[in-house]
Formats: sequence, C-alpha cells, structure tokens
Amino acid sequence: MRFSLRSLIARLAIAVALPVAALSAVSFAAMSAQDAYAQQMPQGAKQPGDFPRAKLTAGMFVIDAAVAASDADREQGLMYRTQLAPNEGMLFVFGENAVHCFWMKNTLIPLSIAFMRADGTITDIDEMQAETTNNHCPKNNGVYALEMSKGWFTSKGIKPGMKIQGLPAPQ
Repeated sequence: MRFSLRSLIARLAIAVALPVAALSAVSFAAMSAQDAYAQQMPQGAKQPGDFPRAKLTAGMFVIDAAVAASDADREQGLMYRTQLAPNEGMLFVFGENAVHCFWMKNTLIPLSIAFMRADGTITDIDEMQAETTNNHCPKNNGVYALEMSKGWFTSKGIKPGMKIQGLPAPQ
C-alpha cells in the first residue's frame, strides 16, 4: 500500500488527536461533576458527619439526630443532603423560647418537622416540600425543632402532645 507523506501526516495527526480529545472530554466531564458538587456544597459547609449527634427517643423509636445548636449549623441544617437514613434527622436547639420558623431553600429532600417546648413536648408538626421558601412556623413558642424524612412522624403515630426524650440542654 502506498501512502503519500501528506496522507501519512494526516493519519498520524488523527491518531494522536482522537485520544487527546477523548481524554479532554473525560477530564471535562469529571471537572463538571466536581463543579456541580462544589456548587451544591458550598466551601465551609459542614459535612453530614461533622455535626454532633444525639440519640433521642420518641415512644419506642430511637432517633439518630445531628445537632444544630449554633447559628451557622442551624442556618445550614439539612441543606444539600440527598437522603436520610430511616430514623435519622436533625435536631435544632435554640437559646430562646420563641416561634422559630423554617424554610427549605437548598434542601433537596422533603421533610417533616416537629416543634417542641423545653420539656420535649411536641407542640406542632408540619410537612415541608423540598427546595421551597415557604415559611413553616409553629403556633407555639419552643426551643427545639426536629426534622425527619417527610411523613416520619405520621408513620410512627407521633403527634403533638407527645414527648421527645434525650434532648440536650437548650443553649
């Protein structure tokens, strides 16, 4: 088979260019995935395992709760999480007995929230849709709020008037 020098150079250029282009595409895709993740979890945001934990009980159910007791932790809450384990949630601890409202901006999973007094008595339970900015405010003052997967309280028969045990002291 006979090749001209021009034809040989063209074939060599294609042979080199295709793998380089493929590697660039793979690198770009990996970089895009990392960029998307970086956009979801802002720099400085706590990873789920970095929050302190508390074992709570609601009747016969044991809850593994991440604890958000500082302003920064309460502000982040469950934002950017894509799932919760079956009995996992987040406990918000406040320093004042007041009406504490919540919204779901940057929260990717629907949640149920129970608002509680200092003694752990649930005063209100609300259902919250993912990625919304609707306010969810209790009708009563409290110092705690517990977020769980949407429908968790209903599925366990937990209602206002019942108590959550094992709560850390309010800040």
